[in-house]
Amino acid sequence: MKFRKVLSNRLAVSVRFALSISALVAVVPVFAQAGNSDQGRPETAKKLETVTVTGSRIPRVDMETAQPVLTIDRAQIEKQGAASVADLLQNLTEAGSPTISRANALSSGEDVGGYYIDLRNIGSTRTLVLLNGKRLGATTSGRQDLGQIPASAIDRIEILKDGASSVYGSDAIGGVVNVITRKNFKGAEANAYLGQYGQGDGAAQVYDFSLGTSNERSSLMLSVQQYKEDPVWAKDRSYSRYPNGSRYPTTGWSLVSQNGAFSGLCGAGGDPAWCTLTKGSDPRDIANYRPLAPSERTNFAEQMMLQTGLERTSVFVSGHYDVASNVRFNGELLYNKRSTRQQIAGYPFSTGGFDMPLSGESYFNPIGKDVAFLRRGWEVPRTTNSELESFRFVAGFEGGFDIGDRLWNWDVSALHNRNDLLKTGHGDFNLVHARNAVGPSYLGSDGKVHCGTSASPVSDCVPWNPLLPYGQAGHGSLADPALQTYLFPEFHDTGRTTTTMYSANLAGSLFSLPAGDVGMAIGYEYRREQGRFAPDAFNQSGLSSGLPATGTSGKYAVNEGYVEFDVPVLSDKAFARELSLNAATRHSRYSNFGNTTNSKFGVKWKPMDDLLVRGSWSQGFRAPSIDNLYGGANGTFAFYTDPCDTVSGSAKGNGSVAARCSSGFGGQAVLSPGFVQLGQGGSPCTSYPCQTNYQFISGSNDKLRPETATTRTLGLVYSPSYAQGFDVSLDWYKIRIDNSISTDSVTDILEDCYLRGITARCSSFTRDPSTGAITSMFFGLTNKGWLETAGYDIGVNYRLPKFSFGQFKLQWNTTYVDYLNEKSDNNPDTKVQPLNSYAGNFRVRSNVMLDWALGDFGANWSMRYYSGMKERCVAVAMAECNDRNHVAPDTGARPLRRVASTIFNDMQFRWNAPWNATIALGANNVFDKVGPTMYSQPNSAFPYYGGFDIGRFYYLKYQQRF
Repeated sequence: MKFRKVLSNRLAVSVRFALSISALVAVVPVFAQAGNSDQGRPETAKKLETVTVTGSRIPRVDMETAQPVLTIDRAQIEKQGAASVADLLQNLTEAGSPTISRANALSSGEDVGGYYIDLRNIGSTRTLVLLNGKRLGATTSGRQDLGQIPASAIDRIEILKDGASSVYGSDAIGGVVNVITRKNFKGAEANAYLGQYGQGDGAAQVYDFSLGTSNERSSLMLSVQQYKEDPVWAKDRSYSRYPNGSRYPTTGWSLVSQNGAFSGLCGAGGDPAWCTLTKGSDPRDIANYRPLAPSERTNFAEQMMLQTGLERTSVFVSGHYDVASNVRFNGELLYNKRSTRQQIAGYPFSTGGFDMPLSGESYFNPIGKDVAFLRRGWEVPRTTNSELESFRFVAGFEGGFDIGDRLWNWDVSALHNRNDLLKTGHGDFNLVHARNAVGPSYLGSDGKVHCGTSASPVSDCVPWNPLLPYGQAGHGSLADPALQTYLFPEFHDTGRTTTTMYSANLAGSLFSLPAGDVGMAIGYEYRREQGRFAPDAFNQSGLSSGLPATGTSGKYAVNEGYVEFDVPVLSDKAFARELSLNAATRHSRYSNFGNTTNSKFGVKWKPMDDLLVRGSWSQGFRAPSIDNLYGGANGTFAFYTDPCDTVSGSAKGNGSVAARCSSGFGGQAVLSPGFVQLGQGGSPCTSYPCQTNYQFISGSNDKLRPETATTRTLGLVYSPSYAQGFDVSLDWYKIRIDNSISTDSVTDILEDCYLRGITARCSSFTRDPSTGAITSMFFGLTNKGWLETAGYDIGVNYRLPKFSFGQFKLQWNTTYVDYLNEKSDNNPDTKVQPLNSYAGNFRVRSNVMLDWALGDFGANWSMRYYSGMKERCVAVAMAECNDRNHVAPDTGARPLRRVASTIFNDMQFRWNAPWNATIALGANNVFDKVGPTMYSQPNSAFPYYGGFDIGRFYYLKYQQRF
C-alpha cells in the first residue's frame, strides 16, 4: 500500500508539473515576441529546412538514403484499429513473434506487461528503440517498452530495416524503431477509443488529450493518456478451454486435483493408488476413499487468463525555446505507470516436491501414518500484479553556426530514465506454514481442530486438511479465510533500472565536389546502465512454493565516439542522375568487457529519375545486458518433450536416437526400450510438451561476450513518372550474428545431446537411474554459435487518380524469409538447425490495405496474411500428423505436423464531422477467424499462436479538435 501511495503521489506531481508548464506557455510567447519583435526568423530554423532520417546523423534535404526506411505517419496510425502504437507495429510484416505474449499468463519477471518489438524474428533485444533519436530506458534484460509512449504525442514512426550500430551503438542489429513526436503543435485535441471482443470480453478503453502552443521562438505540448484493457479468460475460447486443446481429461489434464488425493490403499484394500474422498462423506473414514479416476483430473485452463489485463497512465511534455537567434533549448518529460495483472490456476501442491507428507498424527489423516498427497490450491488462484513506474527526462541545447557559407549544426543533451518495479504475488504457499498445517493436529474441547497435540499445542497455526475436496465444508477446509491468510501471504519483488546518457553531436558540410557537398557528422556519447531486481525473501530462500530466484544487480558504463561521411560522387550524368556513398564508424569502450569498433558503408545510385538503387554493408554488436551478466538463478517447472520418449519422442522413429537413449550416451542413465516421460505427480505424460515434476534451474553467465553481426542489404525503389502516385520497392537483407547470446532451453539441451550427438550437452542434466526421469537440469545463457537469416521485403503503394466516386489508395507490404538458421556451437560436426516456418517463424507475412476517401467520408479494408506453420508430431496430435516421412537436416527422421496459412481481415469507416471531429467505427478480424491449433504452444500457454487474433474485435474512435 505504501508503494502504491508513492506511485500515486509521483503521478500527481508529474501531472501538476506538466499542467504548470502548460499554464506558463501562455506567458512565454508574450515575452518572446516582445523581446524579439524586430528579429527575423531565428538561425536555428534554417536547420529545420533539412531532415535527419533514422540511420544517419547528417541532415539532408530529402528522405531517401542508402538504407531501407519505412515511415508510418500519423494519418496511417489513425486509420488502423489498434488500441496502441505497439499493436500497430506488431502487425508489420517485418516484425517477429511477440517477445512476451499477453497470451502467456505463465510469463514472469520484470518485463511482463511491456510491448517489445522484434524485427526479423531474431529477438527484441536486437532491435533498438529510440524516442526522438534517443534511447528509451531499458529493463535489466535490455528490453525497451514501446507502450509507454502516448499515441496522441506521436507524429510518425520511422523503422530502419538495417543494422545501425555504427550510428547508434549496441542493439541496432535487426533494425531501429524511432518514434518521433509532434512538433509545433497548436491547439487542443481529445481522443477516445472504446472496443471489445464479440464474445463480450477484453474491453479496451483509451482516453487521451493534447494541448499545445507555438510561435516563431517557442513551443510546448502536453499529452496525457489513460489506457485500460480487461483480461480475457481461457475458458471463453474454444482453443484454450482445455489443456493442449483436448476435452479428454486423460490427455494433458493435471493429475494434481482440487479434490485432493493421498498415495496408498483405497477403502478396505486393493492395489496402491492415488485415493480421493467420495464427496460429501466423512474424510476421516478410510472406507470413503476410492481410486482417483482419470476423469477427475483438473482442467487448469478454467482458472487461467488467455490475455492478461493491463492499465497505463502516460504523461508526455515536450517543448523548445530559442534563447538566442542561433541557440535553442529542447526538453522532454515522459511519465508512465503500468499495471499488469496475471492469473493462473491454483498451485498444484505435491509432497514429492517438498518432502512434506500429511502427518500420521494429523487429525485429518484417515490411516494414521505419514502419507504423500496431492492437492491443488483451487480456492486461491495464483495472481501477479506488476506495477512499473517510468520517468524519463531529456534536456539539451542545439544551434548552428556558419563557416564561410556553410552551416554547421550542433547539439548537446542529457538523458535520465528510471524504471521502478513492484510485483505482488498471491496464491503460492508459505512452505513453513504449510509444513505446520499438515503436521500433527487434534480436536480440542472447543470443537475446533488445532495444530500440535493436546499436550504440546502449536500456537499461530491453522491446520489444513488437503484431502477435503474443493466445495466441501469441514474442518481444515481451504475455503476457510483464516487458513488462506495463513498459507497464502503476499510476496513482493522489487526492481529499479536507470539509464543516464550525455551526448554531443556536430554535423555539416566539409567542402563541395562537382556532384554536391560532402557531409559529415561527428559525435560523442557517454552512457551508464544500472539495474537491480530483488525477488521476495521467501522466494530467494526457497521457503515458498513459488519459483525460487536470487537477485540481479549490476552496472556498466560505455564511452563512444562516431564519425559519418556522405560523399556525392556523380550528379546529373547519363545513367547517374545521382551516385553517393555513405560511410560511418563507431568506437565503443565498455567498462565490463572492453572495446569494439563497428563500421558501415552504403551506396545510393539513381541511374534515372524514376529508379533508385541502394545497398549497404554494416557491422553490428549487442552488449550483454545486466540481467545476462549479473542475473540471479531462477527455478522453473519446464514444459518439454524428452527425445527418448518412445511414444512421442524422437526415439519412436529415429533409430540413432533410440540407440543413444538405450546406451547411456553422454554418461546418462540407460533407459528401458519402452521409456515414457514422466510428468506432474510422477505419472506418465499423456500430452506434449509435458511439464516436469522436478524444479529445474536457469541463470545468467558473467563470462558472456558481446554478439557481433554483419548485415547486408540491396534494394531498389521504382517510382515511374508516367504513373503518378505509384511506387514499388524491393529490398534484400541478410543478417549473420556470431557469438549469439541465447537462453538455453530444456528441449535444445536434450536434442543437442540425443539428436545431434553433442556429448558436452549431456552433462547439463541428471536422470533418475530407476525411472529415467530428468530430476535436475541447469540451463543458463551462453554464446551459442551463430544465427543467420535472409529474405526480401516488397512494398507497393499506389494512389489512384481521383474519381467522382472517391480517391483510392493501395498499400501492399510483404516479407519473405528465405531462411532462418541457428547453430548451437562452433563445432564443425554440429549440424545447422533450421527455424524457418516452425511455429512463430513465418516464411511469409503480407499486409494489404485499400483506403477510400470521398469528402468527409472514408473507409479502408485490410488483410493480414501469415503463411503456414509446422511443428513436431506428438501423441496428442498424432492423428493430425500429415508429414510422417519428413527428414530434418539436423536431426534426421522427424515427423511433422503442418497447418495451413491464416488470413485476418480488418475494416474501418470514418466521418469527418462538421464540428471539427472525426468518428471512426471498425472491426478487427471481421470474419472472426480462428487460427490453427498449435500443440507446441508458440508464444503462448495454450495450443494457439500467441500473436494471432483471439476473436472479432469491435471498436469506436472519436477525435475532437479544438
